[in-house]
Amino acid sequence: MALDGFIGPSREDAEEYTRLGCWLNITLADVLDKAAELHPDKEALVDDRSRLTYLQLKDCVDGLALGLAGLGIGRGDSVMLQLPNWSEFVCSFFAVQKVGATAVLLLPRHMQIEVNHFAGLTKAKAWIVPERYHSTEFAPLTKDVLSAHPHIEHVVSVRAAQGAGSLRLEALMEAGRRQKGTKSLFAERRPAPNVAAFILGTGGTTGLPKAVPRTHNSAVCEAKWKAQAREQGDDAACLLSTPLEHALALAALNSTIFSYGKVVLLDSTRPEDFCAAVERERVTCAPLVPALLSRLVEFDGLERYDMSSLRALYVGGAKTPPEAILGLHRRVGKVYVGAFGMSEGPTTTTRLDDDLDVILNSVGRPCCPYDEFKVVDASGEDLPRNAEGELLAKGPGVFTGYLQDPEENRSAFTSQGYFRTGDLAVIDAAGNVRITGRIKDIILRGGENISPAEIEALIRRHPAVEDVAVVGMPDKALGERACAYIQTRGSVKLTLQEVVSFLRSQGASVLQLPERVEMLDAMPLTKIGKPDKKALREDIRKRLSGA
Repeated sequence: MALDGFIGPSREDAEEYTRLGCWLNITLADVLDKAAELHPDKEALVDDRSRLTYLQLKDCVDGLALGLAGLGIGRGDSVMLQLPNWSEFVCSFFAVQKVGATAVLLLPRHMQIEVNHFAGLTKAKAWIVPERYHSTEFAPLTKDVLSAHPHIEHVVSVRAAQGAGSLRLEALMEAGRRQKGTKSLFAERRPAPNVAAFILGTGGTTGLPKAVPRTHNSAVCEAKWKAQAREQGDDAACLLSTPLEHALALAALNSTIFSYGKVVLLDSTRPEDFCAAVERERVTCAPLVPALLSRLVEFDGLERYDMSSLRALYVGGAKTPPEAILGLHRRVGKVYVGAFGMSEGPTTTTRLDDDLDVILNSVGRPCCPYDEFKVVDASGEDLPRNAEGELLAKGPGVFTGYLQDPEENRSAFTSQGYFRTGDLAVIDAAGNVRITGRIKDIILRGGENISPAEIEALIRRHPAVEDVAVVGMPDKALGERACAYIQTRGSVKLTLQEVVSFLRSQGASVLQLPERVEMLDAMPLTKIGKPDKKALREDIRKRLSGA
């Protein structure tokens, strides 16, 4: 049974990418199995509780996979995976795929709105979730979601107390380890390399997040070429502190295992914890968003730690301020690697030997040499090098369609199959890409894509709201933050605290909470009667500069 609404690659593209050697026609679980076979005693995974070799990691994955199979999970099923940067995420991620199912990746801070959306979209059969994470108890969330989605047959609780009454991941793994006949079961359930291995969420411009299915072939292709472009070998120790449910960290996880390196998981964004982990584990590389890089560069205690093992920091998700790059070079060394990437698959990277101009002013060249990038004008005509236009991409590492979203897919792809990234860009004579702006209405906050339309739809539920427009306001640390311009009925005035409280009552997640509210007597409108967001963005820039 195939995942409902999944659009796979065309036969012609599959044959071509296989012929070129881009697609190896293996699964992500095959990649892990190969690493365990060739390097069984090599350290593979470290987190706050575990230190596993590749053979031990494979044993955990196999045990959990057999436990999931015992629950009836197999080909065509979807399993929601909502975990922090814990070793249990890695075990669950590969175990789900080993039984032929698809992992649906949810951020730990996603709440009712996002979880209900993805549960309904994917018809998930199971959900792997913490019992508790920081101050969040997940029992009320699971109760709410299960009442709306009876097709979720199993909730697997992670790091739950003994005797808590829930289906515990640790118990499921142990039950699986006691089973026999693993090779034949896994062979029967091994998925085809061109089915969806996992689904990522991405910020939508018109409402709820879109679901991005990524196949085994495209994910393995990305892992292979990223490792090569970044000179990531079997001696790499990659520190992952950004969420594993994001393409930035997930691709680094896959590329590290593909190249037989060590994965170090960190469930913290504090610079002192990052530096301590680098020193302790002799970390060589790490993906970061610009906000975290800036914190690191500005960290007063940086010199107290031994950072000499670092060779590369892969920074993406938003534009990095040049002063942060130069500060990193000065305080740590020339380890900055600029990255551009999307859940949908297009990826570029600067190289370690690029000159300073390329590093400061571009996001480098495509990771996979067979991914095609080009820019086009408003009518869709190709533009020459050094001309600004919309950035398009197509190739073995690029996805082929959003899940169950035919309307979005019609506008997201050209007739030749190129994906419209929604970014304005310039490609220079050497093939380096420079992102110059955005076409899509998205707020980039610390590497997170936030949909203004999603927040606006929630605020409009407030009985006092007549109209609302959410725009990104400049922020030195995070790039942008969300500001809500609100026009109310009559003389009612709403404070930021009142808006946030209302949104929480509607099940909004942290990402859907504006960080500033401006009240309007009348919403400025464009000629076609829509809120004039260009004028509002200019207004908030003036207000901030005045402040």
